[in-house]
Amino acid sequence: MSSFPSALPEPDFTPLRGGRALRWGILAPGRIAGGFAWALHRHTDQRVQAVASRELDRARSFAATYEIPHAYGSYEQLVSDPGVDIVYIASPHSEHKRQALLAIAAGKHVLVEKPLALTAAEAREIAAAARAAGVFAMEAMWSRFLPQTTLIDRLLRDGVLGDVRLVMADFGVRCDFDPESRMFNPALGGGALLDLAIYPIWFAHFALGAPSRVLATGELARTGVDGQTALVLTTATGAQALLHTTLFAWTPNEATLSGSLARLHVEARFIAPGGFTLADSRSEARLRWTDGSGVRGSEALAYQASAVAQHIADGLTESPLHPLDRTIAVLETIDEARRQVGYAP
Repeated sequence: MSSFPSALPEPDFTPLRGGRALRWGILAPGRIAGGFAWALHRHTDQRVQAVASRELDRARSFAATYEIPHAYGSYEQLVSDPGVDIVYIASPHSEHKRQALLAIAAGKHVLVEKPLALTAAEAREIAAAARAAGVFAMEAMWSRFLPQTTLIDRLLRDGVLGDVRLVMADFGVRCDFDPESRMFNPALGGGALLDLAIYPIWFAHFALGAPSRVLATGELARTGVDGQTALVLTTATGAQALLHTTLFAWTPNEATLSGSLARLHVEARFIAPGGFTLADSRSEARLRWTDGSGVRGSEALAYQASAVAQHIADGLTESPLHPLDRTIAVLETIDEARRQVGYAP
């Protein structure tokens, strides 16, 4: 039986500076793309070399804001630029597959915002294309690369929690109803499951592996997309995950791992830099970890960019921390949950 540690180890993550610096291109400038460019330039040696939009003026404005050398009025121009090593795709969900395949066909590495695609079938197409082309491809699950997540992974691998039997996680926000917005528009891949629940569902897969059974119940929004869903995921060993997501209310946005030896509670927002508490189930012992890096909120997008650069420098075409097969498995869970709540895009 593993004893409760007297202290927590240091997190093992890719340094933000040093190592290979990639030349990045961004497809579809917007709020998320802006956060990504800001994080790279503020915290890493990575540099955004080019940005493309269907509207050249929009690309030029984004380039001026983030000091990006080149702006293009078409995605084809950017992926053809020999000065771009890797393409970051930050478009609405509905465009991910098309743009990823475009970049891969041009021989570019790709980092695609979550979800990688609208369905597991589309994700398999992207994975097959990247593997055939021999280029790096990854879903931008930034939370996996945070120092706190690498430390949680270490605790799980070392057996500190014992046999993990329950994962609890939620992610809900109140969104003003706009039928044309990416959250509510079916044509843009709207819905809470793809946009928000992908985080707690990924966290459950990360801690327990893929489930053998998915139970979901929920409510559709007025546009027909999934608006709120509760899920129970059960693995072949009987371990379970209780997860929740909603577009209708702010929820705690916390996560808990309960094992036979210890419990680990990740504070809000569990998807971003913060902290957690590890509690021994056999005593009153507690250990607290807080991210002291000063990297906050979306600035932590920098961690995944540095990790991707290191993976490519190491000659990898997938991330061992967040491989394509895990991305596909998470989307399989989402596919099934959407089916059960009555949303069939």
